[in-house]
Amino acid sequence: MLPKIESLNNQCIYFASDFHLGVPSREASLEREKKIVRWLDTVKQDAHSIYLVGDIFDFWFEYKRAIPRGFIRLQGKLAELTDAGIPVVFFTGNHDMWMFDYFTKELDIPIYRSEQLLMVGDQRLMVGHGDGLGPGDRMYKVLKRIFRNPLCQWLFARLHPNLGIGIANYWSKHSRISSVKNGKDDFKGDDEYLLQYCREQERRQHHDYYIFGHRHLPLDIEITENSRYINLGEWVNYSTYARYNGKELELLTFEK
Repeated sequence: MLPKIESLNNQCIYFASDFHLGVPSREASLEREKKIVRWLDTVKQDAHSIYLVGDIFDFWFEYKRAIPRGFIRLQGKLAELTDAGIPVVFFTGNHDMWMFDYFTKELDIPIYRSEQLLMVGDQRLMVGHGDGLGPGDRMYKVLKRIFRNPLCQWLFARLHPNLGIGIANYWSKHSRISSVKNGKDDFKGDDEYLLQYCREQERRQHHDYYIFGHRHLPLDIEITENSRYINLGEWVNYSTYARYNGKELELLTFEK
């Protein structure tokens, strides 16, 4: 569970996910990174806190003394924000699950690896990347257990960074966000795994908002009269994010 927030005092909480920095090319990724930095400069004016909800990088693996090259503009901006007292919170996704303690030690950014409850006043928000939730997708759930296994992580870390990161970058070029037709997924209606997950959770316990990434589609769907599922979309095609003022949550687009 995330620390409870009693009041936002006229500030807002911002949520974004699925930047997928690193693909489809260095040039496109750099342009997107600069756009994300502009977005952070914009939202910091009234930000109570900023939640980055997984797949910020299309690949990330922290060796003991090495991290993937690049993304320095984003890291510098995040350092500026946390140094200024604006909390930034990271959730790992299926592409950057191998984040360990670098961001926590260097940038004072906590890392969460599963969905968490965020209480703001009397409102309940469930926040997480969303990978592996809901029915189906059994192959990925098996792979997720393998990738999170400490032995598998230890074995991968034995590879020289030039080889390990090189293999991962090659794999990234064939990832879903790089290979889906027209760069976009299709909405599957009631067959959406995360939508089914939200409905099941709401039957068990009420949440005002379910905020996830992973699906790559900007979605705002009513679960019940008092509960909504928000998918944050992604920044390769949509550049969407959510703004929450303590009462209402809006799904917005940056630089339309």
